[in-house]
Amino acid sequence: MSGTPTPKQALVLWCLLGRGGSALQSALAPKPDRADREALVAGRFIETAREGRSLRLSVTDRGWDWAGKHLREPLPPSFRVLRDWLERIDSDLTRSGRTLADLIGPPAEEPPPSPKPSATPRKPSAKPGKTSAKPGKPSAQAVRARIEAAYLALTGGERAKAVRLSALRAELKDLDRETVDVALAAILRDDPKARLSQFSDPKSLDDAERAAAFSPAGEPFHIIRIQS
Repeated sequence: MSGTPTPKQALVLWCLLGRGGSALQSALAPKPDRADREALVAGRFIETAREGRSLRLSVTDRGWDWAGKHLREPLPPSFRVLRDWLERIDSDLTRSGRTLADLIGPPAEEPPPSPKPSATPRKPSAKPGKTSAKPGKPSAQAVRARIEAAYLALTGGERAKAVRLSALRAELKDLDRETVDVALAAILRDDPKARLSQFSDPKSLDDAERAAAFSPAGEPFHIIRIQS
């Protein structure tokens, strides 16, 4: 795409910024076309991450910077009322010296998705004279395999996609946090197939994302990618 979003693509940015800069695609109206979404990603105006079965769109630093400087950009004709309001906001920000980020503030907290019901497998009855042994702690290799399986479940089988650690931890809720963190530390240290990274835009973080972060030595990571 060119260095400037089209009116339809600018509308996607304003829909996201109206929600604090980050939202599930299914929550946006009108829903972004795939071509417009991919063009915004290619232009580094937004980034996407699989969240359960949904796709989360977040405005990048480049997107915030563009929006703050282009409040008077054209929008689709049917959104004239939004354009009028953006022009008034632009005049107010120019007069007050505030930034667009100051005006918008942090993202609104979204309700967590409803957990999917799962059938509880029946436990085999113990034979007379024998007691059931408690399962031991899973090995490092087993936890690493669980992480990859959860990652692929969240991406629909695709690799090299960004997955939030909050979503990954939800998929691994039967494992305690220490067990998952030990595996994440091993990935960060010496796993060539996987990579941990941070959000480029801290404004897209909410309390849930901060709580789910993996923070060795005080440096938080929020995203995991696993290559093929």
